[in-house]
Amino acid sequence: MRKGWTKGKVLSSPFVIQLLIIMFLVEFVKGALLISILPVYMGTVLGLSAYAVGWALALQYIGDNVFRSPLGWIIDRIGYRTAMLLGVLLCFVSVSIVAVTSNVYWIVFACVLLGVGSSPLWPCVITGVTAVAGNEAKGTIMSFVYMAWLVGVGAGPVVINFFIAHTYENAFRMLVGMMMAVVLVALFLPGKRKSDEIEGRTEAARKEAEHVRAAVPLLERASAYFAKVRRSMQASKLLYPAMFSQNFALGLLTPVLTLYARTVLHLSPGQYSLYLLAGGAVTVAGLIPVGKWVDRFGTKWFLHAGFLTAAISLPVLGYTRSLPHVLLIVALVGLGYACIIPAWNALIAEAIPKSERGAVWGFFLTIEGLGMVFGSIMSGRLWDKLGPHAPFFLSGSVLLMLFVLHLFITRRSKLVVR
Repeated sequence: MRKGWTKGKVLSSPFVIQLLIIMFLVEFVKGALLISILPVYMGTVLGLSAYAVGWALALQYIGDNVFRSPLGWIIDRIGYRTAMLLGVLLCFVSVSIVAVTSNVYWIVFACVLLGVGSSPLWPCVITGVTAVAGNEAKGTIMSFVYMAWLVGVGAGPVVINFFIAHTYENAFRMLVGMMMAVVLVALFLPGKRKSDEIEGRTEAARKEAEHVRAAVPLLERASAYFAKVRRSMQASKLLYPAMFSQNFALGLLTPVLTLYARTVLHLSPGQYSLYLLAGGAVTVAGLIPVGKWVDRFGTKWFLHAGFLTAAISLPVLGYTRSLPHVLLIVALVGLGYACIIPAWNALIAEAIPKSERGAVWGFFLTIEGLGMVFGSIMSGRLWDKLGPHAPFFLSGSVLLMLFVLHLFITRRSKLVVR
């Protein structure tokens, strides 16, 4: 951790607070659109199949992931403010399009635009907070990042369900207003010079980098940079399929959660919100203590417990129709992810060289995002062909496979896992 920073000071840093606010608001809007509004609207109003809905949401993830790797590299060169501001402006346009049209092609275009616009979000936030926190507080700060993400992506569907039970108009007004607030916060992020200070780059190093940029063509510089990144990474090769699998399991669930709640369990929007709160509240409540324990005891046993708990709970959820039992199982899934989220990201953070933090985080987030893309596409197909239980069963199976893969990572990896 950089000299002068403590865990308490990290969380009081204006820069970190700005990033967490942006994370919360953007994920609130995305959660409301992708989980509650678009699946139901496209499925019931436009009459599209679950497979078509899955593809529409997958296009959002594709738009996001196409730019994640280069954005990490771009952030290292243009600073946080410019990268994030361009992204949230595109998100604002996307939400505005969805708010004013019912044309399926425009809605699909808005999904792509939302993905492209939100692509700087995770590279900026993860790179920024880990630069401030350093290694000593990585588990704790990851807990706060993922708490902002989870509260946002969870509160979005919960809150918006109370609006769309009557009309979509007020719901869209709220989402557009929130994106306007995001743009205002992004305007106050650090520019290029301040970003260099946060990343610990000296003035001499900055001038040398500017000289190199002036003398060497862009493609040649980019190629050399990523070659350096590959040489300096400390990750086990098993970590790459693990990153893909972890988000593939999530992607299998995203397009069908609302369909499952509304068409199989026959929950009202208000009831569905309560069930989302049950799982989300357990996860959020566990993030901070687990993050602190990860910093103290390491990642190994939290990941073992989290993968097994979620792997067992998800298939059971797909076959359960009793509402009280569903509520209990949802809470168990939340408990599993409370163990997984801070430990998993602390594990990944250990593999990233400090000198190329932005590019490597972008690369890793791209791998994770590809899992979301393929999971979303396959989810709808499984639902249409095999039934509502199929995405839940496969998601649990993937997490069980990930548990086994993690056993090999902890034993054979070059990472130091306590």
